[in-house]
Amino acid sequence: MVTRATNSHSTDGETRRRVAELLLEQGHATAGELARSLGISTTATRRHLDALESEGQVESGRAKASGRGRPAKYYKLTVNARQSFGHTYDNVAVEALRWIRDREGDDAVSDFADAQVATLEARCRQLLDDCGVTNPWERAQVLAGALSGEGYVASASTLAGGGQLCQHHCPVAEVAAEFPQLCEAETRVISKLLGVHVQRLATIANGDGVCTTYVPGPVPLPDPHKAG
Repeated sequence: MVTRATNSHSTDGETRRRVAELLLEQGHATAGELARSLGISTTATRRHLDALESEGQVESGRAKASGRGRPAKYYKLTVNARQSFGHTYDNVAVEALRWIRDREGDDAVSDFADAQVATLEARCRQLLDDCGVTNPWERAQVLAGALSGEGYVASASTLAGGGQLCQHHCPVAEVAAEFPQLCEAETRVISKLLGVHVQRLATIANGDGVCTTYVPGPVPLPDPHKAG
């Protein structure tokens, strides 16, 4: 009996971790959407969501209604839950940047931010150069994979007239909330790597669920004659 209970708790923990990972990747999702991704029933998924919500890891809300009927209930990670995925900066980093700002000014903080993202730029550039693509949108797709490898849980999707690069996790969100120079430096790097001027639309550090960067088109359209 003890073994079964232990195995059950272990399985529940793994499933809840996967639920958290999916919410991190997607920003928010309904119980039904999560259930399809997990391959379990919606009822079981709600049980895990209820447990995570009681622990302060998940919070729920209602989507805006697009027609008649009750708006769908969605779930997203709380700030504390996002922190559990690991931030590379802590209070020491904040204090260090305050020290730099107080003594050298905001420009010195910007110089520090540029230096910090320079190594990230070098690693991502190597992957982009190796893939050999030149179209900004294709490069954005490759860059999403490179950033995911760096812990940003990134994805790329199409929009009218362009596309967007989304980062569902920010390793420096707490620090960037006080020092936006980190986000600004990262945006400049994305622009240099893609070879076009990009626009940052939202950031986790500013309280948004996802860091979203607009990448101007053209984005290749899918061939309607190809079987999908």
